[in-house]
Amino acid sequence: MTKSVLLVGVGGQGTILASKLLTIGLMQEGYDVKMSEIHGMSQRGGSVSSQVRYGEQVYSPVIEKGSADLLVSFEKMEALRWLEYLKKDGAVVVNDHEMMPMPVIMGQAEYAPDIIDEIRRNCANVKVVSATAEAMKLGNGKVMNIILLGSLVRSMGLENIDWEKIIRDNVKPAFADANVEAFRVGKSLV
Repeated sequence: MTKSVLLVGVGGQGTILASKLLTIGLMQEGYDVKMSEIHGMSQRGGSVSSQVRYGEQVYSPVIEKGSADLLVSFEKMEALRWLEYLKKDGAVVVNDHEMMPMPVIMGQAEYAPDIIDEIRRNCANVKVVSATAEAMKLGNGKVMNIILLGSLVRSMGLENIDWEKIIRDNVKPAFADANVEAFRVGKSLV
């Protein structure tokens, strides 16, 4: 049975790195894995999405609307934007963090105040994680993506994979300890 994970965020949040680490771990576990990423205007703070599909045999990396088992969102507006891709019985892991898009900054649009409530109205299985706040507690806001990876791993029951080795093997040595600690924090939040 193929599982589909959709990771979404805003440029600069580390969405692609988290997706690549997830893909490496799943491949090491023996799954057939397909990954696709869309950067959009990511370098200007635009939307970024990554689709990871894994199972015994996966033919396409593309997640159709209504077919994602798990939606992991690095920013809460992005969770709402991509919610239509989630299965009816799918789950959402969402970072309780706001990044104002350019139309909001320019006063041309408003950032909805009740996004988490709206997500909960549309999905029964929602885990809200304060990944950005937890990253700041660790002294490095950039590890928020690895905190979310830890939450994703716990949510999907993929803890038997040696994630700490994968992290150490795939991030710069100077940042390895911080990322491993962030991963442990992320698992503890779910």
